[in-house]
Amino acid sequence: MNKLKADKQVAVIRALVEGSSIRSTERMTGVHRDTIMRLMVQVGETCGEVLDHTMRGLRCKRIEVDEVWCYVGKKQRHVLDTENPAEVGDFYTWVAIDADSKVVPAFRVGKRDAANAHAFITDLASRLENRIQLSSDALRAYIEAVEAGFGADVDYAQIVKTYEAEPIGPGRYSPPKVVSTDKIRVQGKPDMALASTSYVERDNLTMRMSMRRFTRLTNGFSKKAENLRAAVNLHFAYYNLVRFHKTVRMPPAMAAGVTAYPWKIDDLVRLSN
Repeated sequence: MNKLKADKQVAVIRALVEGSSIRSTERMTGVHRDTIMRLMVQVGETCGEVLDHTMRGLRCKRIEVDEVWCYVGKKQRHVLDTENPAEVGDFYTWVAIDADSKVVPAFRVGKRDAANAHAFITDLASRLENRIQLSSDALRAYIEAVEAGFGADVDYAQIVKTYEAEPIGPGRYSPPKVVSTDKIRVQGKPDMALASTSYVERDNLTMRMSMRRFTRLTNGFSKKAENLRAAVNLHFAYYNLVRFHKTVRMPPAMAAGVTAYPWKIDDLVRLSN
């Protein structure tokens, strides 16, 4: 991998952040898939460090949070009792997004449980300088996590959606239809008219389009949790610092005042070498 020229490394990373699989990137760039994987992990780990350092002191007003499902190795129903549940089966990426700048100040890859909810919300709170309005889905783990992470310094509402029964037959791969939506004030004085998870749910689509391992019904799923975390780090570094968001017409990190200029993929690659 360290023998790859810089322009070849950039070409590989560019293909990955635009949603190409490891094997399609191999065909496009001529770089062996094992080298591509090692490069992705190396750059992804660096991206995680960059984001941890730069996403601090944010002055966001409205934050939406959600969890995006994928799996590592095999789906949860196929996991054996002899296998380590922390390294295989269902995984979720916990994501927070600022409704105004569209920056993602915090994310976490892990299981959908109270421990990860607590760690995710605590990390989010540590990156913010002011009181925010927070919106989430009806996952019960959020309630205690928000109280532990923010204390009384938050205006928090949950969006409770009721879905129709899971379709069977030809339509079973379509998302279930939302039957009703209710908004519940949980803490503080949130503006219920602004309580929403629409932006973070739209960001879920961006994730699935930009990372092949999140695409449903393919063989591009992650084989190791380490690879999944590296891919997510790489995605959000590219999303926050490099990619221009059509709504704010600049990278979200610029809109949030984190950086004064747009980064390039070359910068992410250079920092990892």
